[in-house]
Amino acid sequence: MEAKYSYYDYEKSIERIDEILNSSDASYEDRNSIPSRDLLTFTNGYYVDASVIFIDMRGSKVLAEKHTRPVLAKMYRTFISELVAVLRGDSNVFEIYIEGDAVWGVFDTPTKNDIDRVFSTAAQASSLVDILNIKLNRRNYTPVGVGIGLAYGQSLLIKAGYRTSGVNEVVWIGKVVGEAAKLCDLGGRLWTNRTFVSNVFYDNLNESNRKLLNKDWTNNCYSGYIVNTTMNEWVNKNG
Repeated sequence: MEAKYSYYDYEKSIERIDEILNSSDASYEDRNSIPSRDLLTFTNGYYVDASVIFIDMRGSKVLAEKHTRPVLAKMYRTFISELVAVLRGDSNVFEIYIEGDAVWGVFDTPTKNDIDRVFSTAAQASSLVDILNIKLNRRNYTPVGVGIGLAYGQSLLIKAGYRTSGVNEVVWIGKVVGEAAKLCDLGGRLWTNRTFVSNVFYDNLNESNRKLLNKDWTNNCYSGYIVNTTMNEWVNKNG
């Protein structure tokens, strides 16, 4: 988010610190569904159950060594823009974040059907990477590798930032985002699957989706190479 200069007054800072720290603990409610952003203030928060997809590019250093900066810019822009498009295609998406060459999203999943839908969205993201790599290969660009992590759990949702400045963001506090990022880091490595799923996420999938994954005893999770059937047909015809 763009920031503009503003004189810093430490006495005002002390007032803001006291206001936040003196807010009531009762201002933090439990919800099984993500509330509207409009309900968030700088002194409240919500404990909510949600699902997270975390997708991170592999081999960024190698790409930088092999390609010019304009080519890298095109590769990164394509990778990020189309992953954002995939995540937005899930009707339960709540937030999407871009961190360097990683894209991750938070999804409102109060029912098991919603969690299955997030799993399908991850399959679309996986197939998108396959499509992108076909396009890159045709231009003699280096294919990109990715890891995909999926997790489900409770997180504390708050609004953080500097009041009246316009500099604020929705922040997720808790292990679910970190767990998805850690699972993502396992994916796409040498001799590993692309997609890794937490045990809790796996337990909430339907039987058909569970069959697409295998237990990873070493990392205490599940993994698989999941793809979208329709998109994969295009990959097979054009690869």
